[in-house]
Amino acid sequence: MLLKGKRALVTGSTSGIGLAVARALHAEGADVVLNGLGDADEIAKLRAEMDAYFGDANLLDPTAIEAMMGEIGPIDILVNNAGMQHVSPVEEFPTDKWDAIMALNLSAPFHTTRLAVPAMKEKGWGRIINTASAHSLTASPFKSAYNASKHGIAGFTKTVALELAQTGVTANCISPGYVWTPLIEGQIPDTMAARGLSRDEVINDVLLAKQPTKKFVQPDEIGALAVFLCREEAGNVTGANWSIDGGWTAE
Repeated sequence: MLLKGKRALVTGSTSGIGLAVARALHAEGADVVLNGLGDADEIAKLRAEMDAYFGDANLLDPTAIEAMMGEIGPIDILVNNAGMQHVSPVEEFPTDKWDAIMALNLSAPFHTTRLAVPAMKEKGWGRIINTASAHSLTASPFKSAYNASKHGIAGFTKTVALELAQTGVTANCISPGYVWTPLIEGQIPDTMAARGLSRDEVINDVLLAKQPTKKFVQPDEIGALAVFLCREEAGNVTGANWSIDGGWTAE
């Protein structure tokens, strides 16, 4: 197991992409710390499945983040995955939604990173992986806060990579397109009804309109990429933004 003896914090890891990443790291021997929202019983099952610690910090609160990082102690791998989205024209965009999206998508990774880096530098080894988005490389209308935060996390990642370039600590982004998760699947019936479309039309002409492969990214594919970035062979891979978007940003 290539990550045996390594400790990994994955934020937003109680479902979707984060859960897939946590499972992939656990499968390679990492001691995983989970964090996220969800039903208490379901979280307990995930903890038992991976023999994992659960950090229940509200990532919108820097004080709570600092307390959680102190409780879990030094980590070797940090995956900043938690995020949120809101769709609205800019002139109508709720200011509280803007603030929350920036706090979770951009400020929370700053706080976890600044608190994790000293121990990583001391060990001479560390991996920081930020879940960005195809929207870190391109934009869509009505997603001003999300687009801004994801462009921001890409720039933040590059800066951290440069600062840590000679320390044995790497920092990279993973930028997915549309990922097949229960959240996406649950949107399909409502979209069918609202637009008068078939299931296939919603998938191909709405959700996958920008992905040339016409395939959803699978969470396990993102987990596998995260594992690669943690390998010793990826020690010289840093400051990169890894697209996994079915060709979306190639156009």
